Amino acid sequence: MPRSRRTVLGSVPLLALLACEAKQEAPPPPPPEVNVATPLRRDVPIHFSVIGETRGNTEIEIRARVEGFIETIEFEQGRLVRKGDLLYTLDPRPFEAALAQARASLAEGEAQLARARQDVARYAPLVEKNAVSRQIYETSVAVEKAAVAAVEAAKAVVQKAEIDLSYTKILAPEDGLIGKTEVYTGTLVGRGQSTLLTRISRIDPIHARVNVNERDYLEFARTRGTATETRQEEPNLELILADASVHPDRGRMVFLDRNVDPRTGTILLEAAFPNPKGIVRPGQYARVRALVRTERDALLVPQRAVQELQGVFSVLVVTADGTVAQRLVQPAERVGSLWRIASGLKADERVIVEGIQKVRPGSKANARVVTLDADGRSTPGAGQVPATRPGAGK
Repeated sequence: MPRSRRTVLGSVPLLALLACEAKQEAPPPPPPEVNVATPLRRDVPIHFSVIGETRGNTEIEIRARVEGFIETIEFEQGRLVRKGDLLYTLDPRPFEAALAQARASLAEGEAQLARARQDVARYAPLVEKNAVSRQIYETSVAVEKAAVAAVEAAKAVVQKAEIDLSYTKILAPEDGLIGKTEVYTGTLVGRGQSTLLTRISRIDPIHARVNVNERDYLEFARTRGTATETRQEEPNLELILADASVHPDRGRMVFLDRNVDPRTGTILLEAAFPNPKGIVRPGQYARVRALVRTERDALLVPQRAVQELQGVFSVLVVTADGTVAQRLVQPAERVGSLWRIASGLKADERVIVEGIQKVRPGSKANARVVTLDADGRSTPGAGQVPATRPGAGK
C-alpha cells in the first residue's frame, strides 16, 4: 500500500475522535429566562358600564305652522335662547289681508243680524194684532237665527286669521340651546307640510341614553333597582366623556324602557346629569358607569400575561421544579392594565408576566421573581383603578 494512502486512512479515526470530543464538550443551552410574579390581591370595585350618547332632556323641533316666505332670522345659531324669544318672521302681508277680509265679513254679518233683529222686534207686536201674518213673523225669526249663526262663523274665521297672522312670528317655546337654522331668508316654508326650521335642546340637566344588554341590566336592577325605585335615591351614576374625563356631577336614572328589544337583546336606559355650565352638548359620546359591587380579595394579573385563542383564555405558570404549565382561566373585569381572574388560577402560583413568547407548556424555564405594582408593572406604583367588564359597551 502506498505511503500516502496509509497516511490518509490513519488520519480518519483521529478526526472522528476529535469531532466526538468537541460534540461532548458543547453544553446544552440553558432554559430561557422569564419573569414571574404571584397575582395581585385586592378589593376590586365592579362597575356597570355601557356606551351611548347624550341628548337634551327635552328636544323641541321648531316648525313652520303656516305657509309663507322667511322674512328675517332673529337668533344667533348655537346659542341659548329664552322662552318667548323671537326666532323667525314670515312675510305677514297675505295674512294681514286675510284678516282684514275676515273682519269685513264679520262686520257685514253683524249688520245683517242687526237688521234681522229689528224685523223681529217690529213684527212681534204686529202679529199679536193680526196686522202681519204669522208666516212673515216666523220667517223673520228664522232669518235672525241664521244671521246669528253667520256672525259666529265669521268670528271663527277672524279668530283663525288672527292665529295664522300670529304664526308669522315664530317664538321660542322653551329655554334651551338652539341649533343651526335649516332655512334662510327668502325660503318658502310650510307648503304642504310643517317645515322644520331648527331645533332647541334643554341641556341642564343633560341626558345620556344607552342600550344595556340583558345580563348587565339584570345585575344592575338587582343591586340598584328599577327607574321608579332609583329616582328618589342619591345620584349614583357617573358620566365619562370622549376624552376619558369624568363629568363632575353624578346623575340618576330617569327612564327605563318597558321591554328588551328582541332583535338586539338590549333595553333602553336614560340617565340625567346636572350640566349647569352647558359643557356637555347633545350627541356627544357618553359612557355611563355605576358601582355594582366590590369583589373582595380578587386575583389580578397583567393583561399581557393572558393569552386568548378562539375564546379560550389561559396563562402560563412556572412550577416549583421549573416546568412551564398552562392554566385555563376565566377572566372577568379589566382593572386598568390588569385583568381580574374569576377562576382557574391559585393565589400562590407564579405567573409568567414577561418572556411568555420564549416558552411553551412542558418546557423548562429559568424563573426570575418580580414584584408587581398596582398597575401591573415591576416598578413601584399605587392607586386602585375602577374595573369594567370585558367587552362592555361594544
